[in-house]
Amino acid sequence: MTNVNATLQRWFTHRLINEQHVSAHTISAYRDAIRLLVSYIHDRHGRTPSELDFDHLDATNIGAFLTWLETDRHVSIATRNARLAALRSFFTYASFHHPEHAQTIARVLAIPTKRAPTPIVTFLTPAEIDALAGAPDPTTWTGRRDRCLLTVAIQTGLRVSELIALQPADLTFGTGGHLQCVGKGRKHRAVPLTSHTQTMLTAWLAEHTKGPIFAKRDGEPLTRDAVRRIIDRHTLTATTTCPTLTGKNMTPHVLRHTCAMQLLRADVDIAVIALILGHANIETTRIYLHADHDIKQRALDRLTPPDVQPGRYQPPDHLLAFLDAL
Repeated sequence: MTNVNATLQRWFTHRLINEQHVSAHTISAYRDAIRLLVSYIHDRHGRTPSELDFDHLDATNIGAFLTWLETDRHVSIATRNARLAALRSFFTYASFHHPEHAQTIARVLAIPTKRAPTPIVTFLTPAEIDALAGAPDPTTWTGRRDRCLLTVAIQTGLRVSELIALQPADLTFGTGGHLQCVGKGRKHRAVPLTSHTQTMLTAWLAEHTKGPIFAKRDGEPLTRDAVRRIIDRHTLTATTTCPTLTGKNMTPHVLRHTCAMQLLRADVDIAVIALILGHANIETTRIYLHADHDIKQRALDRLTPPDVQPGRYQPPDHLLAFLDAL
């Protein structure tokens, strides 16, 4: 029997922080996964976290823990797989330091991830973009901040963590105007800014001089939840002029999807879209090809025989009149 307490602490401090230099978000996610696991083992087997050994973390208990996450905590398959990824990272590290538990560790590492359906991405139409961006009240300080925030988010496709971390020094105005940010994996990238977005940012920075670009009145940065509440509040307002927003699951990531779809509809190459969004793998960007029915229709139209007018079949007017009269 080998206590896992010391190995867990070395994994966090030596491996993740000192050697891999993982981000604070990764540390938080892995910490939460371990905290949930040790709490689950304590509740089920009465073992305090500091007393746990590898015999208590076998494949049976880990599998039961993952099932508990889904059935009792009602997490999504994606969250379940994220928790498993954290545990795999730890057990991979442990496999090199505790060969005496090789069989137990190998069985845990063999636990498969679950396949989840890939939903069609949600994005905004041009009318919905105008309604949402125009919803904040420009006569108030928060309204001007929110209008600028929504405009930048939709035009640049920044992740919410990148958006709330923006500093004035990250902006370059004028010809070749762009912003710089640090995304996943500490990858630096530059995202071009349109003249309209530059104008809004210039006006906002003339008024807001403390802290990050998008902050509270006291200069403290906005949180992810605060951005979500901003979007929810203005979506509710925008539905009065744009009813199609009703029922849409509006999240900060929807604004990112909207940016990608705008670029795709403007015939921007998918590799360029991947660079703007900061995707490490271009395959991630291909999800947007499945979301736009207009792109598929244009592809079908190219296959239309030369003597046939492209487009969908439309019944004659007298048939429509007949059907309408039924």
